[in-house]
Amino acid sequence: MTEPNAAPAGRWADLKTRVLSAIAMVAVGFVEIWLGGWAFTALIILLTGVMIWELASMTAPSRRRSPMTLAAAASASLLAALVLKSEVAALFLIVPTIMLILTPRRDRRLAGAYALAIMLAGFGLVDLRVAGGTSVILWLVAVVVASDVLGYFAGRMLGGPKFWPRVSPKKTWSGTIAGWVGAALVGGGLVVFAGASWVLIPVSALVAFAGQMGDIAESWVKRRAGVKDASQLIPGHGGVLDRFDALIGAVVAVKALGLFAPVSALLGG
Repeated sequence: MTEPNAAPAGRWADLKTRVLSAIAMVAVGFVEIWLGGWAFTALIILLTGVMIWELASMTAPSRRRSPMTLAAAASASLLAALVLKSEVAALFLIVPTIMLILTPRRDRRLAGAYALAIMLAGFGLVDLRVAGGTSVILWLVAVVVASDVLGYFAGRMLGGPKFWPRVSPKKTWSGTIAGWVGAALVGGGLVVFAGASWVLIPVSALVAFAGQMGDIAESWVKRRAGVKDASQLIPGHGGVLDRFDALIGAVVAVKALGLFAPVSALLGG
């Protein structure tokens, strides 16, 4: 988000590119969610590997081969964890964390912790899709997208006090609160049009807040690494981490707080 006193033309300069990229991502994501099974799993494994590659590249830019090795290890570890689906799976999910901590890089412990969040989110997305079907995943994605979109426009149009300037200097309270409202509207829409329980409204806002914390966590990593974007893979959005950081926070929260079963019930699943 740019500063509220930025010139109008500059404020929206990247909007067209962002919209076109977003449409393409939404189309691919919807198809993969609808297909489910190994098609969805393969996409998540690929995205997880790319995000670990971006994280490794940011924290150790001089080590050009190391990020690719870490990406391959992350994808293989996630696949193993998904196939095993037991207590042993947790051992595979921490492989990238261990590798990041043991290799020379900036903020090794921070990078390791964030790598674990990425791995947990990847595992959680596949697990949620298998156990809850399309409805839970679509709700989760809709909450994150609505929060991000309303937060983006409100932050740029209204500006105002910063939410956490030390960690994420561009995030504003106006954008943060607008994100909660957007998520609540998603929950309200499901209550009105799909017969979901009204409790889904505050739960959606809570998950949106977790997503915003995921966004801020990635901003912190980038700020420590001295980079603006995780990579340049997605036009107008930066890297895969820049686009999916909020989803990481949301998925980890849903799994950590044990919200899957309640949400599934609230959705009528």
